[in-house]
Amino acid sequence: MAGKNTESAAEQSRFPDGFRILQGKQEYITYMEHSSIRIWPSNVATHYDHHMHSAVEIILPDRGVSAYYLQDDVYQVHPGEVLIIPSGCLHALTESPDTMRNLMLFEPNPVMSLRDVPSMNAILQKPIYLHGDTKLQHQVRALLNQAVECYQQREPMWNTQCYSYLLQMYALLGRQYLLATAPQQYVEKRSIDPAIMNSAMTYINEHYMDDICLEDVALFAGFSKYYFSRMFKQFSGIPFSEYLTTKRLNVASDLLARTNQPIREIALSSGFGSTATFNRVFREYKNCTPSQFRAIYSMAMEPAPTKPVF
Repeated sequence: MAGKNTESAAEQSRFPDGFRILQGKQEYITYMEHSSIRIWPSNVATHYDHHMHSAVEIILPDRGVSAYYLQDDVYQVHPGEVLIIPSGCLHALTESPDTMRNLMLFEPNPVMSLRDVPSMNAILQKPIYLHGDTKLQHQVRALLNQAVECYQQREPMWNTQCYSYLLQMYALLGRQYLLATAPQQYVEKRSIDPAIMNSAMTYINEHYMDDICLEDVALFAGFSKYYFSRMFKQFSGIPFSEYLTTKRLNVASDLLARTNQPIREIALSSGFGSTATFNRVFREYKNCTPSQFRAIYSMAMEPAPTKPVF
């Protein structure tokens, strides 16, 4: 059970298929069992103050205008258009009175774990706004509408099926959007042997729980740590240390939310050398302690209060 301090620090709203939980500006998305995607249809104008979350957010307006506020940028998303908000991006949303839309949230880990996706990081770390009645826009909308239909029907393996449409979307963006916006950058990245970098990332994903460092992975790949460091950042879009930390935090977050394993054991099994280091890094990236994170998700697992019948 969550303590009183946690309950007072976090807001939660119950929806038919889960919760929306806020702690300050940090939102913690909850999902149905065995899933990591949520889709909210709405025909009621809604306003969400500035917040951020680990999930990727996609807005699909069918009627009205959805206005997104991201730092200095404002996106007025109209029917037929698509706006993709990356993970960890601070944003606010205001919808017009005649709104009708689908709001999609999903965890990016299943997509980002694919070996060729990190080469798109420079694009995926920014909002992607598809408008202007382009072929790419229509193709992406069609795929996302299929994901919405799949989500609504909830047939066996629906979560995997929804991700299959998202993967097709990312493949389209990689082939067309990336080449159209940064062709020279993509050509330069192709000079890096993808087989070597993919092997290095596989090595990290298999040994994140060990006390590995840049030198270890560089030695595995057959390069000096200085050359490998530059090559890794060029290929993935982020430094080696950030990639490794993010991997460890994703594993730890899943264990905190899904198991009763002691925090000390989670810290060690996810690759952090000590509980103190784990607490410090977790708070830096997640804006809360591991205990608070677990308490927030415990709130989401509690049954809804039963209304008295008169």
